[in-house]
Amino acid sequence: MADYETLLYEEVDGVAWVTLNRPDVYNAFNIQMQHELRDVWRAMRYNDDVRVAVLTGAGDKAFCTGIDRTETMGDEDRRTQTPDGESKTVGSGSTPFHFDDPGDYVGPKSNDLWKPVIAAVNGMACGGAFYMLGEVEFVIAADHATFFDPHVTYGMTAAFEPIHMLQKMPFNEIMRVSLLGNHERMSAGRAHQIGLVSEVVPIGDLRATADWAANAIASAPPLAIEGTVRAIWSGLEHSRSQALALGYAYVGMGTNAESIRQGQEAFASGTRIEWRLR
Repeated sequence: MADYETLLYEEVDGVAWVTLNRPDVYNAFNIQMQHELRDVWRAMRYNDDVRVAVLTGAGDKAFCTGIDRTETMGDEDRRTQTPDGESKTVGSGSTPFHFDDPGDYVGPKSNDLWKPVIAAVNGMACGGAFYMLGEVEFVIAADHATFFDPHVTYGMTAAFEPIHMLQKMPFNEIMRVSLLGNHERMSAGRAHQIGLVSEVVPIGDLRATADWAANAIASAPPLAIEGTVRAIWSGLEHSRSQALALGYAYVGMGTNAESIRQGQEAFASGTRIEWRLR
């Protein structure tokens, strides 16, 4: 795996830890981070040593505060070379019909990664952070974490970010977050109440809690895990009948003799998992 300027990356026992590492700007993503996130998600697809990933931010103040406006929204030339070789402008060209989305490359699903990703939210998560949170399997948050979207406060339509988050939270809640802009922040407790966050823990316990969940997932046969991820996302994005029809394909692709052998071996061993209650 390559060395990164804006990310920290490590692999431990089948778990990849991806840390947004620009704490001086609250882990806002610039063009370089867009390139590097694209690279890390794409590389992970073919890295059999990685079974699950945890995405978090450096420090304890912010998970991510979205796009780095000082670099990508200023008066300088906003064209850049994208990871797939295209020349890209942040925002619209001469008309609004040719819009380049700066969040195209930062999420795992947008990069066709179907290994599970857990978000460990260690502080503020706002604006463009929702590109990432909208594409993870579930979110664990520190008890001081907050969620908000400042787009309308700064005269911009909130579109892509709340659409991503409609996969994670009720319509009225993301509408409130989007319309109130900088006037209100959603607490980790409220995010847990509405289902955006699956667990809230003290900041000192965040890594250990995410590590426990990641290792539990990594202990299962990877084919079954990836098939399950793909099937459930399909259920979210299709009608019920369409998703059920696709379920046969996912069971067929996500189950083979080796995965069954591993499962049977674990069952026959007589060893029972010491489960925890959430």
